[in-house]
Amino acid sequence: MTDVIVIGAGAAGMMAAITAASNGAKVMLIEKNKEFGLKIGITGKGRCNLTNNCTLNEFMENVPTNPRFLYRALTDFSPEDTMEFFTSRGIPLKTERGRRVFPESDSAQDIRHCLRREAEKSCKCVRDTVIELLTENGAVVGVRCANKTYYSSNVIIATGGMSYPRTGSTGDGYRLASAVGHTIVTPCGSLVPLVCAGKTCRDLMGLSLRNIGVRFVKDGKTLYSDEGELLFTHFGVSGPTILSASAVIGKNYPVTMHIDLKPALDHETLDKRLLRDIGENINKIYSNLLSGLLPTKMIPVFISLSEIDANKKANEITKEERKRICVTLKNLSFTVTGTRPVEEAIVTSGGVSVKEINPSTMESRLVKGLYFAGEVIDVDAYTGGYNLQIAFSTGHLAGESVY
Repeated sequence: MTDVIVIGAGAAGMMAAITAASNGAKVMLIEKNKEFGLKIGITGKGRCNLTNNCTLNEFMENVPTNPRFLYRALTDFSPEDTMEFFTSRGIPLKTERGRRVFPESDSAQDIRHCLRREAEKSCKCVRDTVIELLTENGAVVGVRCANKTYYSSNVIIATGGMSYPRTGSTGDGYRLASAVGHTIVTPCGSLVPLVCAGKTCRDLMGLSLRNIGVRFVKDGKTLYSDEGELLFTHFGVSGPTILSASAVIGKNYPVTMHIDLKPALDHETLDKRLLRDIGENINKIYSNLLSGLLPTKMIPVFISLSEIDANKKANEITKEERKRICVTLKNLSFTVTGTRPVEEAIVTSGGVSVKEINPSTMESRLVKGLYFAGEVIDVDAYTGGYNLQIAFSTGHLAGESVY
């Protein structure tokens, strides 16, 4: 019999196992994949944005789902603690725009291999698939796996959500928790690309825009606004601003997305800029005039939306047409009909209800000795290193509380 069984060797699971072992517990870490931490290896486009170098209040502002539940976990193991964990183990870090923290090597594998080494050094690691939790008199007593049954009075579920299923996140933790009475808030994609109606996005597929503004509106109310990067795809839009928006919008579709191609300029300043361009290029046709304002790929689409003849001479453009150009530049509108599947999301929103978990320990309020950590819990945050920090913080608290 072992002191603690941890199910899932991702960021939360390995941190939980390492923490419990550091307190003297005999820990068994069970992982169904051949490799540990597969999802860590692809985070941050392979660079691993492992945390955000911010204050507790700033962190909370970036957690749209159940932020108060995380207060103890983030106090117990903060972004600063995460940075110290890795730097003390020989991995230098750097902070980039938006306080995002990466390994100096720009390699997610450094973070993944560090956690794996620490886990393998301090825990008994088993490759197997957990089929069910074993309980007696309202307490956990072990787990039944595909190949063997293991016994322990403490079990931590850290199996992840349902995003990127090829890394092993296939909703196993929801099934295990539900079977012993836990409520599962319906999982859906968070930090996920958005689907748009019409063919305009498809016509712009592959075009990446920087320093643009986005605003999402439903029934006259702005749900989310931001400035940054956006990518057009065959189905709609993606990119950092879009992924963060998806976490806020939730299931409020359809919504209208407004793109401001020139957020640094108000209408009056933009019109003066346009007048200047016309004055300097009076013999240019409209389509060529736009080359100073827009990426080449966007020009045919923009001409269609502005409803001005592409071959019209610059000095023939009327005041009313200038106004139409400015309005289109400041308010390119699309109807967002939904999101891509949860399998394409960076993280999963939904999971084990926080009402049934003690936030001071991560222990189940329903089953004694059962703990949760990471994405399996109904908490999620915006892009920027916040979600991995949640995994580390809840994993550390569970590992600390369990023994």
